[in-house]
Amino acid sequence: MTDTPKPAPYRVLARKYRPTDFSALIGQEAMVRTLSNAIQSGRLAHAFVLTGVRGVGKTTTARIIARALNCIGPDGKGGPTIEPCGVCDNCRAIAEDRHVDILEMDAASRTGINDIREIIEGVRYRPTSARFKIYIIDEVHMLSTAAFNALLKTLEEPPEHVKFVFATTEIRKIPVTVLSRCQRFDLRRVEIDVLTKHFAGIAAKEDANIEDGALKLIARAADGSVRDGLSLLDQAISHGAGVVSEAQVRDMLGLADRARVFDLFEHVMKGQMADALDMMGEQYALGADPAVVLQDMLELAHWLTRLKISPDDADIGTASETERVRGASMSQELSMAQLTRAWQMLLKGLAETRSAPNPLQAAEMAVVRLAYAADLPSPAELAEQFRANPPAPRGPSAPGSNPGGGGAPAGGGGMTHAMAGASVGPAGPGGATALKMAPAPEPVALPPMPASFAEVAALVTEKREGVLAVALRNQVSLVRFEPGRIEYRPHASAPTDLAQKLSRLLAEWTGRRWTVTVNTHDPAEPTLAEQDITAERKRREDAANHPLVQAIMAAFPGAAVEVVRDMAPEEPEEVELAFDADPFPGEEEL
Repeated sequence: MTDTPKPAPYRVLARKYRPTDFSALIGQEAMVRTLSNAIQSGRLAHAFVLTGVRGVGKTTTARIIARALNCIGPDGKGGPTIEPCGVCDNCRAIAEDRHVDILEMDAASRTGINDIREIIEGVRYRPTSARFKIYIIDEVHMLSTAAFNALLKTLEEPPEHVKFVFATTEIRKIPVTVLSRCQRFDLRRVEIDVLTKHFAGIAAKEDANIEDGALKLIARAADGSVRDGLSLLDQAISHGAGVVSEAQVRDMLGLADRARVFDLFEHVMKGQMADALDMMGEQYALGADPAVVLQDMLELAHWLTRLKISPDDADIGTASETERVRGASMSQELSMAQLTRAWQMLLKGLAETRSAPNPLQAAEMAVVRLAYAADLPSPAELAEQFRANPPAPRGPSAPGSNPGGGGAPAGGGGMTHAMAGASVGPAGPGGATALKMAPAPEPVALPPMPASFAEVAALVTEKREGVLAVALRNQVSLVRFEPGRIEYRPHASAPTDLAQKLSRLLAEWTGRRWTVTVNTHDPAEPTLAEQDITAERKRREDAANHPLVQAIMAAFPGAAVEVVRDMAPEEPEEVELAFDADPFPGEEEL
């Protein structure tokens, strides 16, 4: 009786399809190009630090670097190469994690100085069989301060046969003294379309039939991480027994249908609270996580805001048909104030839902708040309504007697308050008293708003704020102006409290709120004083180019234009010349 061979143990997709050379590493073209040029030219750093989010390929890249530097080729005579052969002893030993000269250490579990001392002691010895002894330290930011300090000297001047490769997700926790001794590579999040194409190729190799929509959902849920995406793909193939639909992936991830998210968002923004709550309950009954539903609505608010600002974004390849068509239409129907308000309220509701003992109730309350706020006017609309119809001030109670001649006691209830602003007329039939409401007072006319920054400076001068007027003309450059808002770039001599003081004074003088802020990033105009100098120079040049002035200056050699004055409208158009005692060698004034 012969024993049947045991099947090979199953390997998860994240390990089975782990890249073994740079050509299989996706989404990191810039890093691959830099490393390729360095290996080909022999300009190899002695230490590398790889940073990026989880599952983006940091440890994989470190192992590929180890193979590239130690590959000797099929004939055993090759040197460092960007394309490791994969068949030599070094390549196979590194791929199987058994090479004695490639030492991997997890700094999350070995954080102390004693662990680093082992590395420092081992650095002195040459590699046993490889070209370079390579130390790969994963999650290097977990090392203690003493461990980092002990590593500094060795890291700065290691022997020529040693290379260090560090990997971390928290680059800010690594001391700058260590970073300055390493060549840094930032591994980017892999884009959704690149992940989708990569997962489709792996699904084909695994003989799995997966819909394109399902692959996009997995790629979106991976959030730029290849390993996370492969784990989800592995789970989806098992969930669907090799045939995976978009609906199955939504159920697996606890996601709401994208079209249903649009419907829910539309009900909420129209203030239809009952329909929104019913739809939320339906999604929860189908297995959708309330927090995920709110997160989908949050992403939709961001997507609609982008379309509102840039409609061309609807043509990007990763957007679905629903997002392109319905998103373009909905973004035009909603105002920017509604979208930004929805973003803020959903963001707060999402945090409450994640921390609430009953997530569904918290999500429903967030939807109710947003639906209720959808019908409320924006602060700008409220301010405009207030300006157009200011409330009538309360006045004292009109003198008079109560109906029927009975006197009310002093402080008698709320009658006096209710009668405020009304006059009592003669009694009508049956003893009823006719009330005549006092006419609302005329709205107080507000002072005109300055229409330019120059008018603001003129208003400050008119109000005798001398120090502030000098600062506005000589010490600040305007970046952006609109009535009610000023952005400026201060010079070194500008007062530090200029923004607060100018905002307070303008609000006092105009009766409206002003926002005055410092902006040091955007381009700025010249100061008002520099603009006046430029304008005066232009006036002189124009006057000097006038034919009559040129004729006078030709008659009086050595003359020059000093001042240009505007003539009053009623005065005849003539040129007034002022000469020195000796006009020919002197200057003339126009």
